[in-house]
Order: sequence, then structure tokens, then C-alpha cells
Amino acid sequence: MTTNGHFSSGHQAVSGMADYDYIVVGGGTAGALLANRLSADPQNSVLLVEAGGRDNYHWIHIPVGYLYCINNPKTDWCFRTEPDPGLNGRSLIYPRGKTLGGCSSINGMIYMRGQSRDYDAWAAELGDTQWSWASCLPHFKQHEWHHRLDAKHLQTGSFPTADLHGGRGEWRVERQRLRWDLLDAFATAAEQAGIPKSDDFNTGSNEGVGYFEVNQKSGFRWNTSKAFLNASVRKRSNLTIWTQTQASKLVLAPDGQGATVCQGLEVIRGGQRVVLKARKEVVLCAGAIGTPQLLQLSGVGQPDLLAKFGIPLVKRMDGVGQNLQDHLQIRAVYTVKNALTLNTLANSWWGQLKIGMQYVLSRSGPMSMSPSQLGVFTRSDASRAHPNIQFHVQPLSLEAFGQPLHNFPALTASVCNLNPTSRGGVAIKSNDFTVAPAIAPNYLSTRDDQQVAADSLRVARNIMAQAAMAPYAPAEFKPGVQYQTDAELTQLAGDIATTIFHPVGTAKMGVADDPMAVTDARLRVHGIRGLRIADASVMPTIVSGNTNSPTLMIAEKAAAWIRAGE
Repeated sequence: MTTNGHFSSGHQAVSGMADYDYIVVGGGTAGALLANRLSADPQNSVLLVEAGGRDNYHWIHIPVGYLYCINNPKTDWCFRTEPDPGLNGRSLIYPRGKTLGGCSSINGMIYMRGQSRDYDAWAAELGDTQWSWASCLPHFKQHEWHHRLDAKHLQTGSFPTADLHGGRGEWRVERQRLRWDLLDAFATAAEQAGIPKSDDFNTGSNEGVGYFEVNQKSGFRWNTSKAFLNASVRKRSNLTIWTQTQASKLVLAPDGQGATVCQGLEVIRGGQRVVLKARKEVVLCAGAIGTPQLLQLSGVGQPDLLAKFGIPLVKRMDGVGQNLQDHLQIRAVYTVKNALTLNTLANSWWGQLKIGMQYVLSRSGPMSMSPSQLGVFTRSDASRAHPNIQFHVQPLSLEAFGQPLHNFPALTASVCNLNPTSRGGVAIKSNDFTVAPAIAPNYLSTRDDQQVAADSLRVARNIMAQAAMAPYAPAEFKPGVQYQTDAELTQLAGDIATTIFHPVGTAKMGVADDPMAVTDARLRVHGIRGLRIADASVMPTIVSGNTNSPTLMIAEKAAAWIRAGE
């Protein structure tokens, strides 16, 4: 019935019931690591269920291939948000990975932990020091394979923050394989504007300017499927991986003692309904959209929402699907002169040939690029106690993601509010699991978020006005220098801003008397035995940076607690 140690696609019909110790739902960032860790014990039988296919689409592995993976049904759920009042009624594409490796197969590859204060705040809210920065750091290091701890580098001496990194894990972290004069000038301009230089954004304080480190290996994307589901892991006889298998419902039942137990999972595989039994636990790793959707379809959530679609209420949990947080980026575009940019390089056949040959011969150049190369973490205004905005700086420009590059040389400085106070939600629109849920981020719905948006554009203007940028004669193309007031800049932010693909928080962890909490501090769902969540949905508040690697850390902790019986 099962294919142990190997991939098995959903095109192979299966009937009846199968038993496993652990069922992991979602083979993405968290699920790949969790399946690896749980199956490391040969006494555990583990099933990993992934709705998408194998990560064998070639564009997954070429870094610039994210352009062909996002909004592509081969690799993306192709969600869209509801029309958003904060974006002046616009709806956005909302990419979520639908393949082994999940979002790590289609994201920007930036390795970022956030700030120590993020985790210390979680620990304070939960009353549990296990979520403090000091307690999370070992779980980051456990799976990290940092390039500066490679033997060839250590022969020339360690680096100042070596004790904050790991060199024996699976999650490869490397320097980018290209640089741009224009971005170097922007970095110098940021320093002239009072922002310190940073050689390591992952020390607990990411304030500063520098090139991002990326999850790549030798010029190829390094996703969690490569890292945690490699050939040796797939040979484990106690690990089964089912792709093209979509979870449709949790199997929940009363335990006879007034509580609820998760007995397993229903999936659709090969066109047939299959019931899977979990002897120990089901662990949801379906992400900030998929996890609340599956809970709601299973009768866990707000009673009014479930009744609307005829779903019997199993467990009232008002926080399911609530508390959605995301990083909204505002793309400030500047035309430049006397500079090589990707716009001009890619807009000629000769330039395209050069780009292709550079990648073929040396795995470098623009095809090895992450979507953003240079990063800046700083304050939107001097009164902020911590860096609260992040720039992703790119030597290119376009009208919107997926559209052609402009035919003039330009630089884009996308800036996002790291700690938004706006909250949105995810809610099913049908009792049919194939119908995408309503995703309503509710961007720019608070006065503080609106003020940060306006001020962050002023920070971009200040950097571009520094002497280091003068040789390039930058001119503001978007939003435009005619917009100066808070109201004007907020309105323009609504017109041009877009998601940076960091949804979190829709099944937040919290104490038992928190009406919005879905899990406890050990990621066990309140009031349902045998069910745990280990993905970005459990974050009480969004981290101050990119969210992929923090999600891995969460999965690492979950694996440790499961193994310890906690």
C-alpha cells in the first residue's frame, strides 16, 4: 500500500486505511525538516503528505527561476488576496509553494533570522523562556551549514560572529556570487546617511547595510527538499513521502473523557479518498494559509463561519485564521545614469547571451541572483527604539512582478515595515477543500502602519540624496517627488505596494486563556490531543525580517519536543 523510503505520486490510486506513528501535512519548509528529524529514529514510521509534486521542475533550482515559479500552477497555489481597502481596492497575487520544498522552492533565498527582540517578546507573551533568543539560537545553528565555517575558510581564521553560526547542518548559507557598482554606491550612501555597515545580519541585531547571504550551493537554489529529503534520507525504510496528495480533512473524535483527539487525516490521492491513521500525532506544516484552512474544514474555528458552510463544529477556536500578518513592501524606483543595471543588460540579445554564458560557465551573474541583493535595516524615524524597516535593493525595475523590465537603467529600493500593527485573516469560502480560502491581509489599516509607510519612503529619499549616489544622477520615478505629505505618500503606498510573501500568525501560539491562541508553547493545539502545528502560522507576531529560516527553527523545536514526548 505504501512506498517506504521513496517518492510516491498521487497518480497511484490507493484505497483503505494506512497507519503511521506520525503524519506530517505539507512537504514544504517546515515539513521537510520535521519528516527528516522524526524518521531519524528507526522506531518511528513517518508519512509526509504533499499536495504538490516533486521538486524536479528545472526553474526551481536556477536562482532566477523564481520568476517562472511564482504564479505558476506547477509550483504555486496561485492564491490571490481579497480586494484590500488599504491598497485602494487592489487584489494581489499571494504566492505559496506547492511542491516539495514549499516556499523554499520559490522564494527569494535570503537567509535571515530576524531580531533577538522578536523571540524575547514571544517568550514574554508565552511565559516560556524556551522561545527566547538564547533558547532559539541553538535550533538555528543545529541545521545551519554556514559557508564561513567551511574548512577552507577556517584555515585562514574564524570570523567575529562564528559562535552564532553552525557549520555541520543541512541548511546551506552562502555569499551571493555577484556584485553591482550601483549597489555598492547605495551601500556607501546608506552609511553616509548614518546607517552602519553590516557583515552579518544574523547576530540578533540586523541593523545595518550589506549584501544578503542566501540559501544557495554553488550557484543553485538550496531548498529544504535538497537539504532534508536527500537520497540518503529517502532510503529510510520508515519514511514514506506521498506527493500530489491533498489533505482534505482531519479525523477528529471525542476521546470518551470530554476532550477531542486527532486520530488521523483524510486525503485525496489518485482520485480516491484515503483515510490515514496516526498512532501518535498529526503535525500540520501546511503554512499560514493551508493550516487554518484545513482546521476550518475539519470543524475547528469560529462557529458562525463553519455554520455558514454546513461544517459541524468540533472545537470552537476563534483564533483560527485570525492574526494574519505580512510584510508589505513599497517599491521606490529611481532612474539612474552611468550605471550598468539588469534593465539595460537584459534588454538586448547580446546582454542575454552574456548572462546565460556567465551562469553556464561559472554559476554566477544575474541568473544566480536572488530577487534582492542588498539589504538595509534601519529606523523609519529617530524615535523608534529598534530598526523597524527593511530595504531590499535591486539593480532593476519593472511596473509589477511578472511584467517586463523597464527599458531604462534604474534601481529599486523596496521597503517594508518589519513590525506591522495591521491584522488580517484567512477564512474558508466553501466546504470544498479545493476552493481557495479568502485571504484578507488588511494592509495599512492602522495609523502607525500608515505613518511608517510614509516615513520609510522619506528614508529612501534621504539615502538617494547622499554624495555617493551623485555620479548616477538618480531621479525618483516612483512614487514621484510631487508627493510629499503623509496623506499623499500613504495613498501612493496603497497604489504601488505589494506583498513580500511573509504571511504568518493565523494559528498563533499562546497561553490557554488567550482567546486567539490556537496552540500552546509546545505547539500542541489547545484541547485536541494528537495534533500539533509547526509552521509560520504559530508566530504570535511576525519576525523582523524574512520568515523562511525562522520557520525552520520552529520545526526544529517541534521535532525536539515530539521526540522528548513533550
